[in-house]
Amino acid sequence: MSNEKLEQILQKQQTQIAGPDIDQKEDDIIQLVGFVVGDEEYAIPILNIQEIIKPIEYTRVPSVPDYVLGVFNMRGNVMPLIDLAQRFHLGSSKMTPQTRYIVLRGSTDSGSNASGNAGFVIDRLTEAIKIHRNRIDPPPETLLKEKGMIYGIGKRDENILTILKVEALLKREF
Repeated sequence: MSNEKLEQILQKQQTQIAGPDIDQKEDDIIQLVGFVVGDEEYAIPILNIQEIIKPIEYTRVPSVPDYVLGVFNMRGNVMPLIDLAQRFHLGSSKMTPQTRYIVLRGSTDSGSNASGNAGFVIDRLTEAIKIHRNRIDPPPETLLKEKGMIYGIGKRDENILTILKVEALLKREF
């Protein structure tokens, strides 16, 4: 590989990380984990993820919404398992070798309905993503009424990315 080609690749990486303004501070970068549900790519902040695991056995619970598959036990902690495809009205998730559970950390402040941890079924992971705050737009006004699950829309070179609000995902409605 020629030095010129290598220099172009490195410059492209810097542009993707930095966005339009390369002089941004490091704390303006948000680290996300990308994943696919249905045919759409979503992301959540990496700091809200407790862990990502392969599917394990869960127990069905009566009188909960259809998107709550049940509860599962992870190292002595029982937590709900939520099918994001059903939650987003995209049908049910199909279990494949790429299917994973993302376990999100709940908030510890008592004033929030988003208490405790929960597992979410996703179709597959995509990648770790670094994006500057200035490349994240607020959700379109037409989406604000949908229970506020969207934190923002991340603009990337090749596509856009829907960034989800962890607090809204963890909010208990059951």
